[in-house]
Amino acid sequence: MVSPLSGINAVASNFIQCKQSQTGVSKFIVRSTLGTSFDSRENQVNPSNYEKLLVSRRVCFGIGVIALFPQLQTGPARAEDNGWWITGPLPIPTVTSKITNEETGTRSFLQNGIYMAKILPEGSAYRLRQCAFDLLAMKDLIYQGDVWPHIRRYLCLKSTFMYYDFDIVISAANDEEKPPLTNLANRLFDNAELLLEAVVKKDEPLTKSIYADTEVILQEVMAKMA
Repeated sequence: MVSPLSGINAVASNFIQCKQSQTGVSKFIVRSTLGTSFDSRENQVNPSNYEKLLVSRRVCFGIGVIALFPQLQTGPARAEDNGWWITGPLPIPTVTSKITNEETGTRSFLQNGIYMAKILPEGSAYRLRQCAFDLLAMKDLIYQGDVWPHIRRYLCLKSTFMYYDFDIVISAANDEEKPPLTNLANRLFDNAELLLEAVVKKDEPLTKSIYADTEVILQEVMAKMA
């Protein structure tokens, strides 16, 4: 069986040759597998020859890669088996904790079509802290002016991540920690629904008032998940 490296050596041997000129000064002649050649001294007179050289080098490099890694052409695709590839519709996560709205059985800010990767409770706690930090930074948007669509989308996206992450953290907690975590989550999501309602109405005074209360809860989340 011929080694892949031998294929590259064969390409390289046909690619660059060195010969002695009549004046005793060695010059390099580069020959590609396409049959074109390039004299280094000619490049000083005709720059277009240099472009031909670059093309020839790319062709030969491509042939060498194919010879060295034949499995790139014939190997089967492994994307569907690596656990990070979904061929069907995005699954909708389910929650087992008591963090839904008791009247509606859900939360008004929840968004569909968002992929929630399966991460450990420690990863969910970290993401909760990051989302809380991002929502605290949303204050600049609220005080910026007429950017209501951006505020609504940002609030729904971050709150959706926090909703499912809180369920993961609560489910993994011990019996003593579950009640305070559930209470913290419900206070946050109740405020998030009120804030979303005010944003949809474009009521700036009400939005600022509810967001001020939400800021305190977000800081509690960051401290709890630290």
